[in-house]
Amino acid sequence: MSFANVPLVKVGIVAVSRDCFPESLSVERRKALVAAYSEKYDPKEIYECPVCIVESETQMVEALQDIKKAGCNALCVYLGNFGPEISETLLAKHFDGPKIFLAAAEETQDSLLDGRGDAYCGLLNASYNLRLRNVKAYIPENPVGDAEDLASELHRFIPIAKAMIGLSELKIISFGPRPQNFLACNAPIKQLYNLGVEIEENSELDLYEAFNKHASDERIDSVVKEMEEELGAGNKKPEILRKLAQYELTLLDWIEAHKGYRKYVAIAGKCWPAFQTQFGFVPCYVNSRLTGRGIPVSCEVDIYGALSEFIGTCISDDVVTLLDINNSVPKDMYRESIEGRFNYKHSDTFMGFHCGNTCSSKMSSCEMRNQKIMARSLPEEVTNGTLEGDIAPGDITFYRLQSTSDGMLRAYVAEGEILPVATRSFGSIAVFAIPEMGRFYRHVLIEKNYPHHGAVAFGHYGRALYDLFKYIGVPVEDLDYNQPSSLPYPTENPFK
Repeated sequence: MSFANVPLVKVGIVAVSRDCFPESLSVERRKALVAAYSEKYDPKEIYECPVCIVESETQMVEALQDIKKAGCNALCVYLGNFGPEISETLLAKHFDGPKIFLAAAEETQDSLLDGRGDAYCGLLNASYNLRLRNVKAYIPENPVGDAEDLASELHRFIPIAKAMIGLSELKIISFGPRPQNFLACNAPIKQLYNLGVEIEENSELDLYEAFNKHASDERIDSVVKEMEEELGAGNKKPEILRKLAQYELTLLDWIEAHKGYRKYVAIAGKCWPAFQTQFGFVPCYVNSRLTGRGIPVSCEVDIYGALSEFIGTCISDDVVTLLDINNSVPKDMYRESIEGRFNYKHSDTFMGFHCGNTCSSKMSSCEMRNQKIMARSLPEEVTNGTLEGDIAPGDITFYRLQSTSDGMLRAYVAEGEILPVATRSFGSIAVFAIPEMGRFYRHVLIEKNYPHHGAVAFGHYGRALYDLFKYIGVPVEDLDYNQPSSLPYPTENPFK
């Protein structure tokens, strides 16, 4: 899937060589890497820098100019032999974008005289020099290999680079303060700026004024028709579609008018308590539609939730959602529908829920309904606009990037699945299973004061997310995952 709101990546591959080693090693090994990548993956994702092999500072400048001219927004520094630690790290320093370092393995026992490159050793020098220069670069877990090995590592770098580029050109647009009793969705601004993200915070009154100006927008009819086609038999509240279409156009026009010099946008929107009574609906379905187009929209002005959704969209090239880590699975449901069918303990399961913000493409089935919780205290007609139903089963990754109240970055990643179990409940909802979720819930989510919102990517993307969070500067001690039972958390009582 390709979204206009997500960057495309083009990696410039620059081979480097130390002058006392054969330059031909770097040339031939670079060609082999490009050939291996082009055979297995999309060749448009890479560019082979043919200008020179970087041995000196002047050649570094030539290579830098060449890859910029070719439109590269990511860099692969490839040690075909030992490599020149100064020139190669200067290249990384002066390239404005994500960068990966890879090193060539020796090919055969018959070429260990004149054909030995020693890049295994050279990468150690490169990593040391990068630290001396305070240059961040991505070095994968297996950075030394043959052409096929490194083509795979380079391909794994693509989504990480995509997210890094996206963050550097992202603006988060928010409307209104957090609802009362939602202090957990705090959003210290400093770390957004540290990540390269811009933010525009607006009043709900600004949004309401813009919405009213769209009342007679001639595009409303065509958007209503799109909604009718998407909902099909699930169009249970047809009377609300015109207002929802008016709101969708308001948000899209706001994005175009306010994104300024940034290329990509995410929205953190207000959805209660005054939204329903003033706008006359709830925005959940519109949120789901924009997220389905690669424009993440978080609920309850959750700015770091919107940020997390955008990251997941870049990493997965797919639709994401934002859910409450909401309620436990009743024991009778577990016994009837899960025990003996799936290899999960009761404590591994929970329900993820939100009012109706998950894209229809990720639902088993869905209907337009009213928001049940809000309708307990408000007229039902102003609570229409949720997309409700069970979310489709399959692999998922639950994750979140968050700034703490004192401005420190923190993140978690946990892989699991949505089970094919009927929820018998309301909202956009599913029964989730994550191995050792009970311990993860207590010793990560509670212990480290995470809010109740978590982003959900539809697939297993833990490896890329974990590496990305390390790359952007989340301390390893604050980068958590659902640890196996054999690996206790620091706060876990050992006397069980």
